[in-house]
Amino acid sequence: MIRRRVVLAGAAAAALTGCTPDVLGLSRSVRVAVSWGGPELRAFHRVLDGLGKLDYPVEVIPLGDDISTAFGARSGRRPDLVMLPQPGLVPLHRGELEKMPADLAERGRARLWDELLAQDGSTYGVPFKTAHKSAVWYRPSVFRKAGVRPPALWEEWVELNKALSTSGIRPLALGAGDGWMLTDFLENVLLGTAPGAYRALAVSTDPRASRVPEFAAALQRLATLWAAPGTLAGGVERSLTQQFPDAVVEVFGHRRAAMVAAPDFAEPVIRSFAADPSDVGLFTFPAFAAGAAAPVVVGGDVMVLPRPATDDAWDLLHRLATPASPAPWIESGGFLVDGRTTGYSPELDRLAQQLVAPGASLQFDLSDRLGELGGINGLWRVLTDLLVRVGNRGQDVVPEAVRSALEELAKVES
Repeated sequence: MIRRRVVLAGAAAAALTGCTPDVLGLSRSVRVAVSWGGPELRAFHRVLDGLGKLDYPVEVIPLGDDISTAFGARSGRRPDLVMLPQPGLVPLHRGELEKMPADLAERGRARLWDELLAQDGSTYGVPFKTAHKSAVWYRPSVFRKAGVRPPALWEEWVELNKALSTSGIRPLALGAGDGWMLTDFLENVLLGTAPGAYRALAVSTDPRASRVPEFAAALQRLATLWAAPGTLAGGVERSLTQQFPDAVVEVFGHRRAAMVAAPDFAEPVIRSFAADPSDVGLFTFPAFAAGAAAPVVVGGDVMVLPRPATDDAWDLLHRLATPASPAPWIESGGFLVDGRTTGYSPELDRLAQQLVAPGASLQFDLSDRLGELGGINGLWRVLTDLLVRVGNRGQDVVPEAVRSALEELAKVES
């Protein structure tokens, strides 16, 4: 699940996009709801500009964390097209969505997307961008100074953090102000240690993660990592107030931490704020045992059309679905296309190739599959509370903090 907190509405959104709103008798705007803000939103505008002359105006509505409201009550101001960062909502709202035509339906059935976008023989969405959610960005100069290398195994990561802390360097920046950064961390631990349990929760119609021993063990590992004294840059206090871009800037702009676990779309933030653009490295979540597959958690944004869709909305969807449409965003960085493995920066080329590597332990974002349980009032809050209880406080607090987290999650589940 990927959410952004930027919320703009109505006329303010139209002014930001530079697109033409409805005027007197002119053609009605195609209203596009997005969750993006900042560099991502600017990149999407470049994508729209690259589509050429359209016979209708386009109005972009950035809804941030409130993107799910795009499926609310019908009105003359409802979105015509939704760039949805939570594909797990598609099965819940398919009765409100247009079915994709044959020329687009197969894209919604590719690889990991089919379980979310294809229902009862019909496809209800088209992937627009893919997110690699197992990336860790770091500063190589800091690693060299401490005499360490990117970890190949989880235990090596734990030791790496200790070595950095001993050298007076804070290992991790954490953007806990965006709960999805916490769920991404947990998902990688669970997928790396217990892929069967991860899969079972993902497809369950009544997931009860609090009752799954492997889930509890993953919480224990994660809490142990966060609890190590000196691990979190700025401590729990700064972590709680930082959102995703802030945590990235903490590493590459302010240089107060060595690394940050952040998806591929951190790349444009790094490019914009890196004090030393040459001092950027990347590794992915390590395996948890020798010979085991490393976890690869996947997310993404899909295009859906609320019913009934206008001809102009269908036209825009088809234009955005062409292979060439995302080229301006790819050039800006931080954009992966499902199945495409070249043509990015060297760092994103590596991530794209991992997404199609045979034998990879590849699964879609679990919190997105859990519905409300995986959201702000569910797993987000549980992990935030866990962070508060354990962050930089040492291992003695971990067992009780994990028990409390499981109890809290059980209440949400019931």
